[in-house]
Amino acid sequence: MIYLDYNATTPIAREVAEAMMPYILEDFGNPSSAHPLGIRAKDALGHARGQVSGLLGCDPGEIIFTSGGTESNNMVLKSLTWSLRGKGCHIITTRIEHPSIMNTALYLMEAGCDVTFLPVDRFGTLDPAEVRKAIRKDTILITVMHANNETGTIQPISEISAIAREHGILFHTDAAQCIGKIETKVGDLGVDLLTIAGHKLYAPKGVGALYIRKGIEIEPLMHGGGQERGLRSGTENVVHIVGLGKACEIITKNLSDEMLRMRALRDSLYDQIRSAIPEVVLHGHPEQRLPNTLFISFPGMIGEEILRDIPELCASTGAACHDKSVSLSHVLGAMGVGKEVGMGAIRLSLGRPTTEVEVDRAAQLIVEVAKRKEVQN
Repeated sequence: MIYLDYNATTPIAREVAEAMMPYILEDFGNPSSAHPLGIRAKDALGHARGQVSGLLGCDPGEIIFTSGGTESNNMVLKSLTWSLRGKGCHIITTRIEHPSIMNTALYLMEAGCDVTFLPVDRFGTLDPAEVRKAIRKDTILITVMHANNETGTIQPISEISAIAREHGILFHTDAAQCIGKIETKVGDLGVDLLTIAGHKLYAPKGVGALYIRKGIEIEPLMHGGGQERGLRSGTENVVHIVGLGKACEIITKNLSDEMLRMRALRDSLYDQIRSAIPEVVLHGHPEQRLPNTLFISFPGMIGEEILRDIPELCASTGAACHDKSVSLSHVLGAMGVGKEVGMGAIRLSLGRPTTEVEVDRAAQLIVEVAKRKEVQN
């Protein structure tokens, strides 16, 4: 198998699995217990919190562990809406957010909040000026993803955060797709809250984190025993949290080199496909894009059918086929991509284990199938 679906999920890194094992087999204590096993578990949580904060460049006390990106995003929108209900209930976001933002925003609309979904351009980029125009007196939160999971387009987060600060509005970014692929320091971004998902960065599924800038008060999403500063009650998932911490530590050691390697492999993959099929369409910003992400379309074809004819290649599409009809992803729709082009979209996302041999073989297989379908059409 050639796995090029790292934006969907990543395997657990060997070093991460090794770091987790002692807390599966031996140090299984409850971090809230006062005996030695509990103390060792509590110390492990503290160490992991330091590893995550070290990656983000923040204080360990600003990290709250969650079950993943979806919970972190729900906590931001729902908890802040409740906490700031006296100031208003208007939220600004974009039309290309992850479903855990989009659907939570729709839920809040049903509960009486106003939500502005801002447009993006043909590259999937949000114009900061649109944010400024959308701000109202009752705006309590701006949430814009750091980079899109389909296109890889990186948003001008620092520019948007400056606008938010100017108006005294809290700013959140969903950075699930960015951690481990590009530099993500909360100080440089200027964000108040930031979401992490463990399974996107070679940690286990079912664990994540939320950065909450010191001084921000939010209502707990879950009530109980008061763990995680009372913001996320429930006995901590020590095993997975240890894995998340180790994964973040690994990223800090070789991110720059890995960014260069990923970009070179991604560009090689694109060049090989484009040289054989010049009409291929690139989605996303040509430069401001995650170094591992290649989202392309084969006009007049169906991406799902291309991948179905390459069973050894694991990748994603940008459209879903149901009973001869094609439903484009909301991201492509927001970018103004028509069905003729968008129905032929496939997303190829590379990871740390990806090799040059795999990239060359994937390009060969994609070209062979696309050319065969071109002749059939």
